[in-house]
Amino acid sequence: MADPSLPLFLLIVALAIGFGVVNGFNDAANAIAASVGSRALSPRNALILATFCNMAGAATGTAVAMTIGKGILTTGAISFLTVIAGLASIIVWGTIATYYGLPVSITHGFIAGLAAAGVAAVGSEAIHWNVLQRVLSAVVTAPVLGFVGGFVLMVVLFWVFRRSAPTRMRLIFGRLQWLTTAFLAYSHGKNDGQMPIGVITMALVIYTGQTGLWDKIPWWIIIISALAISLGTATGGWRVIRTLGMRVTTLQPVHGFATQASAATVIEVASHFGIPVSTTHCVSSSVMGVGATSRLSAVRWGVAGNIVAAWIFTFPICGGLGYLFAMLLRMVF
Repeated sequence: MADPSLPLFLLIVALAIGFGVVNGFNDAANAIAASVGSRALSPRNALILATFCNMAGAATGTAVAMTIGKGILTTGAISFLTVIAGLASIIVWGTIATYYGLPVSITHGFIAGLAAAGVAAVGSEAIHWNVLQRVLSAVVTAPVLGFVGGFVLMVVLFWVFRRSAPTRMRLIFGRLQWLTTAFLAYSHGKNDGQMPIGVITMALVIYTGQTGLWDKIPWWIIIISALAISLGTATGGWRVIRTLGMRVTTLQPVHGFATQASAATVIEVASHFGIPVSTTHCVSSSVMGVGATSRLSAVRWGVAGNIVAAWIFTFPICGGLGYLFAMLLRMVF
């Protein structure tokens, strides 16, 4: 039976927009961190480019939105209250992490919060464990692929351009970073940008009872979600950009090019298969891989360790918050 509660539906839409904005603050900030850190693009130009490319990516395809909206929880566990609890958990944690300049996975934080909220509502049978297992496997494989991809691509570029003057290298890859920044922002929008789309569609299905909406998601949901994540990007997560683009390692345009190209490729492939991955994980690991090609000490492993710790703590923190919020909402409603 469809839930006729219009206020709760509107609350979820508002929270999903907030979710998109927080995603833009943190995850989308990673899309421009390397280009800003290498000084290939000015912060203003990087933000404008990423804003439009994020919007284009979010409006392209719905594979990830389908996974988020109907792949994590079973039908009996999907309700307004579980969705609200999941959204609230990642908005709280994402805002705190952004304030302290910690790049975290907004994608996996929401999935953890939503899954825990479903468990609080109906027990462990709330979760599609096969889908969750596929998502969790990407937590390991995506950073590994990002690190290896960044390392290998950087080695290849060093070999191909070994006789080129540094000034020529800066000129060539400074221009090429316009392309890789656009590609990474587009791939981020196509993956992470799909999450608000999946959330709002899930809420609309609950409200109307029309499961056929998944076959043709209304255009207004895509537009609102794309605008939300673009607004967050345009506002700028400067603390995250500073951490990833300037504190992990020293980046030149060639490093930024390799970082963005390898990370965007991993994300694009995952989006094709509908697997939600973290832009944070892919970009951070690519930065580390690129930095390690010079020498291991070129990477500030203390900063890198803090980033990895934030990745790990995202799951129990968001899971705990999602469970707590779900229990509190059950008491109220």
